Amino acid sequence: MLPAYIDPGTGSMLFTILLGAITTLYFFAQKLFMVLKFRLSGGKVEKANANKLPYVIFSDGKQYWNVFEPICDEFERRKTKLYYWTASPDDPGLEKKYEYVESQFIGEGNRAFSRLNMMNACIVLATTPGLDVLQWKRSKNVDWYVHTLHAAGTSAAGYHMFSLDYYDAVLLTGEFQIDEIRELEHKRNLPEKELKVLGCTYMDRMWERLKTTEPATHDGLTVLLAPSWGTSGILSRYGSKMIDALLATGYKVIIRPHPQSFRSEKDLMDELMQKYPDGDQVSWNRDSDNFDCLNQADIMISDFSSVMFDYTLIFNKPIIYAENTFVKDPYDAAWLDEEMWKFRVLPSIGLPLKEEDFPRMKEVIAAAVASDELAAGRNKARSEAWAHIGESAKLTADYMIRTYKKIEQKRTEELKAAETAGKGKKKAEVKTA
Repeated sequence: MLPAYIDPGTGSMLFTILLGAITTLYFFAQKLFMVLKFRLSGGKVEKANANKLPYVIFSDGKQYWNVFEPICDEFERRKTKLYYWTASPDDPGLEKKYEYVESQFIGEGNRAFSRLNMMNACIVLATTPGLDVLQWKRSKNVDWYVHTLHAAGTSAAGYHMFSLDYYDAVLLTGEFQIDEIRELEHKRNLPEKELKVLGCTYMDRMWERLKTTEPATHDGLTVLLAPSWGTSGILSRYGSKMIDALLATGYKVIIRPHPQSFRSEKDLMDELMQKYPDGDQVSWNRDSDNFDCLNQADIMISDFSSVMFDYTLIFNKPIIYAENTFVKDPYDAAWLDEEMWKFRVLPSIGLPLKEEDFPRMKEVIAAAVASDELAAGRNKARSEAWAHIGESAKLTADYMIRTYKKIEQKRTEELKAAETAGKGKKKAEVKTA
């Protein structure tokens, strides 16, 4: 007999179905228990939701700690209880000592989703797309799901399709993101989500850090190659051709692939790192903190990665972007009538690069570094993409606390109404008897 085999895609689908069935059974049993408890108590409403967590942050990877740490610090400063749940066993948030922020590793992969799908919380904040699309289902015991965009200049339409459709609210970095989300909602007949422009937490931290950091000094130019991952990324499309063109300039080259490349494109990364080992001219960077890497570089070359905006808006340095590498098909961008903002603004903050330009790479780099027009474009883009500079953590905490109070007030009013109705029903029964 041949051994049974289930491909990863089918396995993921089967797990989603099984998890959905278990979750449904769990909530049915919970509801039945609450009904029985209510009847046995004679209709008296006891203190509700005693075990409900007020605020939960969920992080699906340690790379997002730079987004959430400023928010955790703000809750700690306010002496307000916050729960930080992470799917990374080595998340830096697990090591930081807090009094009011409780950090917990909830497992990886499906184990984490199982915990999330049955969580009991009021406000849940996450950067994770795909809520209620695949494994991560909305828990019936969660009142309000909030997604925070984690990069200025990024687009909500840059996610895979339907990634934000089932969140209750989205926290934005700039006004331009509102129109993109509203267009998607309109075309899909979705209710409007609550949208708040609150800035970008980790960029605020980098901005403050830069103020106390000495500029990098070195001989000649240093070029940072920082692509996104996947088949549309620079390294997937051009690989050795791109690296050879950069080395031919004589400049120092730092290659910093997207962390996901080392998982999803491992063979390619292994091949390129073996062909271009660390040396005097080329180095590979995999630091979890990209600050030093960005500070050291004089110019960045990327594709459609949002790190371009981190670099050019914070460090005020030029970029070069590879043209025609982004394929819209699997993304929400395919639904938009206009090009995404990030691509519309690129010509004003950087120079385009096509494969036929590789032989004149040094000339293109020199033109980008010397351009006054690109410097002016960076200032304009910063004003559009990065609101409330230095205030994002405070504004995010304000939003979460304000929303919690509204939900609790509404819950209290509903419970009082239910208790009043229960007493009225009991009096009617006594009178009838």
